[in-house]
Amino acid sequence: MTIKTADLCDEYPNKLSIVDPSFLSFGKEKSFFGPISTVKVKDDNVLVRRALETIPPGNVLVVDGAASKNCALMGGNLAEIAAQRGLAGVIINGYIRDSLEVCETDTGVIALGTIPLKSKKEGKGQENITLEFGNITWNPGDYVYVDEDGIVVASEKLDM
Repeated sequence: MTIKTADLCDEYPNKLSIVDPSFLSFGKEKSFFGPISTVKVKDDNVLVRRALETIPPGNVLVVDGAASKNCALMGGNLAEIAAQRGLAGVIINGYIRDSLEVCETDTGVIALGTIPLKSKKEGKGQENITLEFGNITWNPGDYVYVDEDGIVVASEKLDM
């Protein structure tokens, strides 16, 4: 199903939060939506990988990496896990690497940009918590809708 965030904004202006438009789209899927699962990390992607391997298919993993420019939180291998497991997409408040591989992956990936350095592997961070970035609040279980025009979040699934 194709998502049109502009149409959602027209129909549900009081039910949506609009994410700051500073994110870039990677991955083949440019339009996706689903319930939110969350992870908060800093320069460490162990919990990102674990979430990609365990959250339900159809969910969108939202990662708050504190917009750190120190390293990438996802690369081609993790994007492939998301695609193989049928996740709707991944939104990262941080950076990715292996961008050409990520762009060929059958999933949606949104991030701030690219950096070639890999992350630490310490397993530090938090899962399934409320996040604050992009000028909105991201609650586990809320719904996120993404297309070429932007990212919007609602506390419930919206009829499209």
